[in-house]
Amino acid sequence: MVHNFRDIGASIASGYPVDGMIVIPCSVKTLGAIASGVSENLLVRAADVTLKERRRLVLCVRETPLHLGHLWAMVTATEIGAIIAPPMPAFYSNPESLDDVVDHIVARALSLIGVHVPAAPPWQGTPASATRTGDQERPGDADPATVLGRPAW
Repeated sequence: MVHNFRDIGASIASGYPVDGMIVIPCSVKTLGAIASGVSENLLVRAADVTLKERRRLVLCVRETPLHLGHLWAMVTATEIGAIIAPPMPAFYSNPESLDDVVDHIVARALSLIGVHVPAAPPWQGTPASATRTGDQERPGDADPATVLGRPAW
């Protein structure tokens, strides 16, 4: 089903039964509208309803760089129940193409609302052969309370 973004009276604008909602990509303008509760169009209204009904709302904020106002909007959105998940590539999965990167980002967003994607299983950790063995020490291993030799505040 497709709705016009101006159709503020559409079924998804008021309690339509959904498991969650993903906004990808999410502009800073849309983030700000969601964070402030200003339902200026159907997208923002549906996000507002998702939050008020305590369902998962994932916002894949795509813009960079960010200024403090953008970060405040992210904090506010998080405080009212949204999940901020910037669409960042995960290179640990060794993607072979741009499609692989996009597929991973989409699968991750879907997993955040509880949708299992069989083609994209969750990360299982590094293989045993890739982990360090014995008493090898890496920088920072000695005291996790310090960062670069300075106390972590």
